[in-house]
Amino acid sequence: MRSFLVRHAKAGSRHDWTGDDRLRPLSKSGWRQAEALGERLVSERPAALVTSPYLRCRQTLEPLARLCDLEIVEDERLAEAGKFDEVLWLMMSLPDGAVLCSHGDLIPDTMAALERRGCAIETEPDWRKATVWMIEHDDGDWIRARVEPPPAV
Repeated sequence: MRSFLVRHAKAGSRHDWTGDDRLRPLSKSGWRQAEALGERLVSERPAALVTSPYLRCRQTLEPLARLCDLEIVEDERLAEAGKFDEVLWLMMSLPDGAVLCSHGDLIPDTMAALERRGCAIETEPDWRKATVWMIEHDDGDWIRARVEPPPAV
């Protein structure tokens, strides 16, 4: 089975944003990244789209949702300051090809936890916005993972 773990696309500056950070939207370049991610991931035939409840994560998956005619499900376990073990349980519970969108603090923790559990990381880590980690797992075993760089937009 495969899961895709996406770091949200570029959003406006956290420092310049005066509102609730959960409502900070994608920037113009972030929307271009989101469109490119949708075009890239549609060929994977996602079975489920699950996102952090933060707006920028939801927006990152919106183009893919349109292309696949899938609903986006929000899950608090993917929010900032989440716990990697809850993300691992979530990935195991979803159907093959599920796409999850989360944040730059949680994804490195999750990937480190996978590596500690025997998952072979086949590429150099890349934590930039709009990266896509493809993770293979089978019946509780984490097999291999690799990351694709952000789309060039």
